[in-house]
Amino acid sequence: MHLPSMNVLIQVIIVGLLTGGVYALMAAGLTLIFGVMRVINIAHGAFLVFSAYLSYWLFTSYGLDPFLSVIVTVPLLFVAGIVFQRYFLARVRNEPGLMVLLTFSLALTLEGIMGALWKTTGRSIRTWYTSEVWKVELADLTLRLPVVRVAGFVAAIIALYLLYILMTRTDLGRAIRATVQNKDAAQLVGVNIARVQALTFGIGLATVAAGGALFSMIWTFNASDHEEWISKLLSIIVLGGMGSLPGALIAALIMGVAEAVAAVAMTSYISPIVFYLILFITLILRPQGLMGTVIRKG
Repeated sequence: MHLPSMNVLIQVIIVGLLTGGVYALMAAGLTLIFGVMRVINIAHGAFLVFSAYLSYWLFTSYGLDPFLSVIVTVPLLFVAGIVFQRYFLARVRNEPGLMVLLTFSLALTLEGIMGALWKTTGRSIRTWYTSEVWKVELADLTLRLPVVRVAGFVAAIIALYLLYILMTRTDLGRAIRATVQNKDAAQLVGVNIARVQALTFGIGLATVAAGGALFSMIWTFNASDHEEWISKLLSIIVLGGMGSLPGALIAALIMGVAEAVAAVAMTSYISPIVFYLILFITLILRPQGLMGTVIRKG
């Protein structure tokens, strides 16, 4: 292990923050679904990779820029989420264990479909701006910021802000927050729980579709990568607090910086372990996460 110079450390921290913003977008839907339905969507990582493949297909087949591909992928996954929740998950809504198994089986099914369609070769989108770097002069420090990660961070913040507006300024958002706080009380005051759950699952997959477009430009992926990514996303929402959107954002930024610094201070092979080390420490010292709450049942 070696400590980088201050200039390199600042550069790495900034890149880690940019990456963390993208992580936050990918994890937001997962923590939202858990908050409403109290179930872990194991298929979330598979939907992330699937949406990346869709962006890749739209780019290679029709020349559609990945940032514009969300016009297709977001509505598609939103509808797919509603259909899956209403016609599959809703049938076992009183059995959380079966819901987890159902999403796990969906993840394996998606992996098989993606493998059949796109084989196991690693894919990645390479546009004209993929390798571009912005140089920013700050006194004696020259920062080199990857254009894709900067654009991805900005897009992620915009998407999360729109999600925040949805949650705080709309009737659906108020119904979702009421369901998160107390499902039975929300139902007593007229909230259609089944409708809220279906729309929430759809919104969760819509956000991961937006994240998938960014994912396809930053990382190389194949069908089996969903296993690694669901582990990372779970680590983020556990650290942030299960069901907390602000917590997911803060945790994603922390994880992004920790991973980037570890890659420079140690090696890129060891840095992924940082995710699970932080998860392990969180579960021991603060299992409710940074912004989660302890649920007490009388």
